[in-house]
Amino acid sequence: MITHGKDDGPIVVAVDGSEHSLKALEWALPVARTAGAEVLIAHVKPDHAQLWQARREAVLGDPAPGGKAPDPVADHVRGVLEGREGLPSIRYASLEGAVPQALNTQAEQARMLVLGSRGRGGFASLLLGSTSRACATTAPCPVVVVPHSARDRREGSEAAGRVVLGLDPSETGDRAIEFAFRQAELFGATLVALTAFADPVAPFPLIGAPMPAAPDQDMAPLLREIGRAQQERLAPLADGHRDVTVESVVGPGDPAGQLVDQSETADLLVVGRHRRRLRKDSLLMGSVANAALLHAECPVAVVPAE
Repeated sequence: MITHGKDDGPIVVAVDGSEHSLKALEWALPVARTAGAEVLIAHVKPDHAQLWQARREAVLGDPAPGGKAPDPVADHVRGVLEGREGLPSIRYASLEGAVPQALNTQAEQARMLVLGSRGRGGFASLLLGSTSRACATTAPCPVVVVPHSARDRREGSEAAGRVVLGLDPSETGDRAIEFAFRQAELFGATLVALTAFADPVAPFPLIGAPMPAAPDQDMAPLLREIGRAQQERLAPLADGHRDVTVESVVGPGDPAGQLVDQSETADLLVVGRHRRRLRKDSLLMGSVANAALLHAECPVAVVPAE
C-alpha cells in the first residue's frame, strides 16, 4: 500500500555534511518559516558508522548516553545554524538503515522531503545523485531537489516569484496541481501552467530544441483545444486559491526542454510523478520529471500521484 505525506507535517531535510545538502537546508528554512512548519533535519549514518556502533554495542552493551553514539554531521549542522535569528522550529534525527528507505520512512509523516542534487559520495560529474533519484521516484510525499546552482531566495524582493507547473491535462494529478498552487500562494508568486505538446509531423526533437509547427499547418484549433483542457484541469483547484495569479503557456515543443528553459527564471518547478498503468501500487518517474531533475537551474518538486 502506498501512503502519502501529511500536509501539516514537518519539512524533512536530508543532510550528510556536504555543501549540496547544506544548500538544500538553506532553501528549506525560509520555506518552513513562511509556512509555519517544523524542520526535521535528518542524517542517515553511513554504513561504516552503523557497523561500528553495532559491533560496539555487541561487545560493550550500550555505553553511549541516550543509547546512541554521537552524530558528527548533526553536530556540524547545529554549529552552522547556531546563533541565527528567525529560524523555524528545528529538531534532528540520526537514522540508520539504507539511505532512501530511512528517508522515505520519515517522509510518510512529512509535507515535503528536501534534498541536495548530490551527496557527499557522488562524483563531481554526476548531475543527480542516487539518493535524490531514488527518493524522487519512491517517496510518499513531494520531494524537492535543490541543485547546487540554485539561486538564493531573495527575501523582501519586490519582484514577483514564479512557480512553474508542468501540466499534462491527461496525466498530471490533482496533488501536483494543488502543491503548485500552495507554493505560489505561500510566497505570493505567479503560477505558470506550462502545457507543451509534440507536433505529430515534426522531426524527432532534441531536449531543449524548438519544435516548430509544420509549414502551412493551422495550429489554432489544436491550441484552443489543449488550452481548454488545461483550464478544465486547473479550474477546480484554482477556486481554492483565488489570490494566485495564473499564467497559461500552451504550445508545441518538447515539454522537458521548455521546463528547463523556464527554470532559468523560476523559483520552483513542479512536476507530477505518475503511476504505472499495469500495476496500481507501482510508481514511475517520467522522462519530463527526470529531465527536469537533471538539468533545471532551480529547485524541482516531484509530487507523487494520488
